[in-house]
Amino acid sequence: MQTDMDNATYDRIMSLCSEGDDAMDADNFDTAYEKYISALELIPDPLTDWEASTWILAALGDLYYFAEDYEQSINALTDAACCPGGHDNPFIRLRLGQCYFELGEMDRAADELTRAYRNDGLEIFEDEEEKYLMFLKTRIAINPS
Repeated sequence: MQTDMDNATYDRIMSLCSEGDDAMDADNFDTAYEKYISALELIPDPLTDWEASTWILAALGDLYYFAEDYEQSINALTDAACCPGGHDNPFIRLRLGQCYFELGEMDRAADELTRAYRNDGLEIFEDEEEKYLMFLKTRIAINPS
């Protein structure tokens, strides 16, 4: 069961994640990775009890996705889905679907992309490559709104 995290630890985690996000924005994957891992190491065990684990692992999954390491991305995102709020998180489901798509696992891709769409609608696809939504349209009916 999760107990409160001390403020100093939480603030350090937030700072490291912010630095990681900045590094991602600059396409500096190595620095982003170091920052996210450092933040993750500050979270008390078990990691799956903490909401912070959800977004750090999702950020790692995002990093691996952009680095085109889809298997590592799936590992991180699957772990994130086991953390608080992760199971139905549309972003996590979107990235999982995209990774499965890139690996040619189309049934799994369709399942995950459908979950993302059902949880967040078309908005989740707005800043993504069109191929993912086009693929999903071959599998389910999409409301055009």
